[in-house]
Amino acid sequence: MLNLSEIDSYYGHSRILNRLSLQVGAGEFMAILGRNGTGKTTLLKTLMGLTDRQTGRILFNDIDLSSYPAHQRARAGLAYVPQGREIIPEFSIRENILMGTFARRDGLRLIPDLVYGLFPYLAANPDRPGGLLSGGQQQQLAIARALASEPDVLLLDEPTEGIQPNLVEEIEDVIIELNRAQKLTIVLVEQNVSFARRAAGRFAILEKGRVVAAGATTDLSDELVHHHLAI
Repeated sequence: MLNLSEIDSYYGHSRILNRLSLQVGAGEFMAILGRNGTGKTTLLKTLMGLTDRQTGRILFNDIDLSSYPAHQRARAGLAYVPQGREIIPEFSIRENILMGTFARRDGLRLIPDLVYGLFPYLAANPDRPGGLLSGGQQQQLAIARALASEPDVLLLDEPTEGIQPNLVEEIEDVIIELNRAQKLTIVLVEQNVSFARRAAGRFAILEKGRVVAAGATTDLSDELVHHHLAI
């Protein structure tokens, strides 16, 4: 479904990804791991066409996205939940979610039933301004906005970072359900190894913008974690 080949990606003159190659199959849950500064967030931004420059090839459902701008990648079926959430605080919950529908391939401005089904608080408070929500509720809203585009692949950048503990497990369970029950392909950037092990079927570890280890999550040993992820 998603095939990255020999990807270099830049901010200005700085190369962050270095000949990175990675494959994600349809319906898979891939966890991207690594220490801070190894290129994890840049990988997701590269997939969305949000870095200054990139070379190499990105195939998505046999379509070469390498020259596509971000909005065309979204309409091709990629949805991105960035670190920090980036909801619009002045917009209501409903209005924030509707923003995601502009990437729907059928052109409809309809919020899928799945979205409110997954997030009862959002369903019960559609007119509440996004800026009045807690961090965890804003994360739910950011995920809901991404799902409103009805994507084939969901890209998540540390979705439980800075979230109040009572909502962390709820958000994690929703992400797992999206993959296992809804068959949505997920690429997750994550620092929490225990969540990655619980949720993902495969993993890739980045160092200096390259994949240095990858495989089934059952093979994500303590030795690998200590060698590549310990501070």
